[in-house]
Amino acid sequence: MAATESYPVNLKYHREHDWARIEGGEAVFGITWKAQDMLGELVFFQPPVVGSTVAKDGVYGEVESVKAVSDLVAPLSGKVIAFNEKVQSEPESINADPYGEGWLVRVQLSDPGEAEALLDVEAYKQLLVEE
Repeated sequence: MAATESYPVNLKYHREHDWARIEGGEAVFGITWKAQDMLGELVFFQPPVVGSTVAKDGVYGEVESVKAVSDLVAPLSGKVIAFNEKVQSEPESINADPYGEGWLVRVQLSDPGEAEALLDVEAYKQLLVEE
């Protein structure tokens, strides 16, 4: 079952519909409610390799739905320290809870200052209106 539309205020948002929850020098990434809604039922998650590095605005993995394959865009740069194994075996959990059980990866941030370029919830909602 798909989650109810929401955009938590404690997250930072990327224009490509990815989010980051910053926790000290680490961040958790995922896709927004809008992204999972546009994709439809997710059936596959290709995570990055733990220990690899991701670059802000670069592709770090992909999700596949019954409709399309979509690249995951890193909202921040860093080293991948974990990925959500549950999502790999149960990708539909992204649809059910994109901000909780459906998180995708955890990274050790290489430049925490990059977060200043991300959107807050109000700016992200405005982006959605403009699309």
